[in-house]
Amino acid sequence: MDRLANTVRPYAWGSTTALPELLGTAPTGEPQAEMWLGAHPGAPSRIDRGAGPVSLAEVIDAAPEAELGADTVRAFGPRLPFLLKLLAAGSPLSLQVHPDRTQAAEGFADEERRGIPIDAGHRNYKDANHKPELIVALTPFDGLCGFRHPAQAADLLEGLGVDDLKPYVDILRASPEEDALRVVLTAVLGAEHHAIAGTVERAAVAADQLAAKGGPHADAYAAYAVLAHHYPGDPGVLAAMLLNHVRLQPGEALFLGAGIPHAYLGGLGVELMANSDNVLRCGLTPKHVDVPELLRVVRFEAGDAGVLRPEDVNGEEVYETPIDEFRLSRFVAAPGAAPHALPSRTPQILLCTAGTVRLREADAGAEAEAGAGDGAGLALAPGESVFVPAGERITLSGDGTLFRATVVA
Repeated sequence: MDRLANTVRPYAWGSTTALPELLGTAPTGEPQAEMWLGAHPGAPSRIDRGAGPVSLAEVIDAAPEAELGADTVRAFGPRLPFLLKLLAAGSPLSLQVHPDRTQAAEGFADEERRGIPIDAGHRNYKDANHKPELIVALTPFDGLCGFRHPAQAADLLEGLGVDDLKPYVDILRASPEEDALRVVLTAVLGAEHHAIAGTVERAAVAADQLAAKGGPHADAYAAYAVLAHHYPGDPGVLAAMLLNHVRLQPGEALFLGAGIPHAYLGGLGVELMANSDNVLRCGLTPKHVDVPELLRVVRFEAGDAGVLRPEDVNGEEVYETPIDEFRLSRFVAAPGAAPHALPSRTPQILLCTAGTVRLREADAGAEAEAGAGDGAGLALAPGESVFVPAGERITLSGDGTLFRATVVA
């Protein structure tokens, strides 16, 4: 196994304190938004096998079957198919949606044919892959996920008492679900900014007042008021009011599949996703918003946010998703407990988020009986991580929490 050196991305929405507190480092005063763990070309982790630090992406490129295993290469190609992150949101991220595989492949091919530079501000598709993702809260974590039922969205908008919102309320009450959500989202995002900014501001003032009064929608109104504070006059604030507001407690998770509009509002979490950069923005951003393409990708289906909790599988707490490119699980190691052997068929990244977890390279028989191996070992503190090539047997012990990212075997 290889200890990872990882890059922290300083996006403007990042928290100035959450990652330093986890990592035990001094805050710099600058936002620290995401720590990337993996082989994504944008910020690959680095390992050192004795000849100095080298990119994990380069190591995998040089010998994909040795690092990933033949089964993984056969299923997903010669690249690590997932990207693991520590995400620390100090302010809201943009409202966004991700394409499915077919949409991504078509969109990428179309933009390639039209000669749009890959780094152009109006480019939608950076690659031909889908980007499902899973976020697990390490602290209380606020987000928006999926459409509310139209009647619930109508109640929320009507409760603001803003006359300009009445046409949207009427549509949400009178039209079939898919039509109602499509028509209202199209109207909001297609409006001229100067024409809708006043409505957004009046809705924001009302949301702030209602949040202070309490009541069944107080948390949601408070969240929308915060969005309006960060993005004054942005039509994405009204689009966000069509979505479920959710507050995750530590250990709870959200899965964001293709076509599901969502946004992260604040908190610290572990995020795992397919290795892709494809994002279509719906608002709450100064970046490009391609409304026609967005409407082609969004799934206009209502439902609750679908909070996930891990399921115990022989001591491994698994977050089940319908995706093969990644699988996220958690181990909570207890003092005095027998070492736990990890499956070894697939490549994996192991990340400690609390306490101290000890990892040891087990001997050939260790996996069968979860006993202590006699290979080399190391201890991980919060924020520390390792890459384990396919076929390498590892046992864990200690007093802490470890997240395991891998593929579905």
